[in-house]
Amino acid sequence: MAKIIHNPLVLSSSRSAEKSESCCKLSGPTSFMSSKFLGNKLLSTNSATSPATRRSAAVVAVSSDVVKEKKLKSSSSLANLLITKEEGLVLYEDMILGRAFEDMCAQMYYRGKMFGFVHLYNGQEAVSTGFIKLLKQEDCVVSTYRDHVHALSKGVPARQVMSELFGKTTGCCRGQGGSMHMFSKEHNVLGGFAFIGEGIPVATGAAFTSKYKREVLKEDCDEVTLAFFGDGTCNNGQFFECLNMAALWKLPIVFVVENNLWAIGMSHLRSTSDPQIWKKGPAFGMPGVHVDGMDVLKVREVAQEAIGRARRGEGPTLVECETYRFRGHSLADPDELRDPAEKAHYATRDPITSLKKYLFENNLANEAELKAIDKKIDEIIEDSVEFADESPVPARNQLLENVFADPRGFGIGPDGKYRCEDPKFTQGTAQV
Repeated sequence: MAKIIHNPLVLSSSRSAEKSESCCKLSGPTSFMSSKFLGNKLLSTNSATSPATRRSAAVVAVSSDVVKEKKLKSSSSLANLLITKEEGLVLYEDMILGRAFEDMCAQMYYRGKMFGFVHLYNGQEAVSTGFIKLLKQEDCVVSTYRDHVHALSKGVPARQVMSELFGKTTGCCRGQGGSMHMFSKEHNVLGGFAFIGEGIPVATGAAFTSKYKREVLKEDCDEVTLAFFGDGTCNNGQFFECLNMAALWKLPIVFVVENNLWAIGMSHLRSTSDPQIWKKGPAFGMPGVHVDGMDVLKVREVAQEAIGRARRGEGPTLVECETYRFRGHSLADPDELRDPAEKAHYATRDPITSLKKYLFENNLANEAELKAIDKKIDEIIEDSVEFADESPVPARNQLLENVFADPRGFGIGPDGKYRCEDPKFTQGTAQV
């Protein structure tokens, strides 16, 4: 069995006890965070325990070491598998949707259909799928500027996401948000945020709302919030402040660090005094978990427990998912700073390829079933592009909406009257 550091973060699902040894390996050096590129020191978990970590909160470190999975014999029962056939196909379809959507975004960006900065998610699909596909409709997701796939995983239609990227009125934000600001009230996607760290307080507030509904208003509420952010964010003040508040109030939130090892062109090891981000959780009295973010099954196992803890009222969890983006920071980034050998190394760990292999080896899917899913997703993506391209652009006066709660905030014009009283101003045709 895996070695538990301090108190165990009990894996509560019925199959987890059987899978813990094959699904995760605790502490020690790793071949995932390759010493060839980044050094082994990142995964050392044998440092002395500080008084702050000896609180009642559970502390566990799940290393992202590449574990050699035991091949199940043909006589193995379904109960020994990590997922069912239905679950596997859902995971595969969601990851294919995210990858195909982002690939199409790249095409449309270079054809001049999208403007501004567009940050793609290729390579990180296991994190979004592993976490978000476990949520309920009423649960909340808060994202970053790399938010397209989070929105898709939460159920926002591809048509709406693509239209938003095209700046059209049929987008999920009527064309006013663009690539970095996906929002959907219907799907409880509380936004992508362009500045790193600014979404974490919003997520903390959403989690506080859930707790307030349950404990003060006595509503039947078990809503959970996921806050996604990157490794570069973990040196910002909002991150630490919100970890403190979430632990203090036992908020139903999971802080999900998508550590893709690079903050634009800055290596994680060069910018962080202690690069083991998961250790910042125990410092505030919450579990800190470190998982292979290139393996959707491992991510899903950790996500099940972290989300379950939050839903049961047991408080927050910090999960560090080590992953890797297959493209530059944005489509404007020539990606010349990362070692080509490093990129080639992680390309061999493609999370979609790994899941596909698992499905085949365990007779959970055949080639025809996966090809049918591929075809379905291709049709969805093509339809989303056609829909976005044919949709209307926003009227000029839409620029004045959602700016001030009180329209008088636009100020007073040269004639001494409020600008909002000028019909030409509200039509977007006045000279300002």
